[in-house]
Amino acid sequence: MRDKNCKMAAAAFLMVAGGIIGAGLALVLAPQSGERTRRDLARAARKVRRKTDQTADELAENINELVDSIGNKADDLVGKGKDVAGTARKELIRLIEEGASRLEKFRTKLSRM
Repeated sequence: MRDKNCKMAAAAFLMVAGGIIGAGLALVLAPQSGERTRRDLARAARKVRRKTDQTADELAENINELVDSIGNKADDLVGKGKDVAGTARKELIRLIEEGASRLEKFRTKLSRM
């Protein structure tokens, strides 16, 4: 999951860098008016921003899924821990009762002597 998030962040960075480089090349190579060039740059910037927002939303969604997954795993572990503790408690009570029973039998034997 972490590898996927790193790849998404790298892709977002490359898109932004590509947009900036493309805009710079358009300024240098485009034989058109400054007004038209500014409109084209604004349009390209909006596209890059949309893509960046989309990538950020996807990244946030992936992080939320990861947090939910970790929370579910933690809940499972807590539940298993409670089960183990409950079983151990029952076994301890059984052993104490068995010990008390043996102690009572031993007292009975001693009182008969």
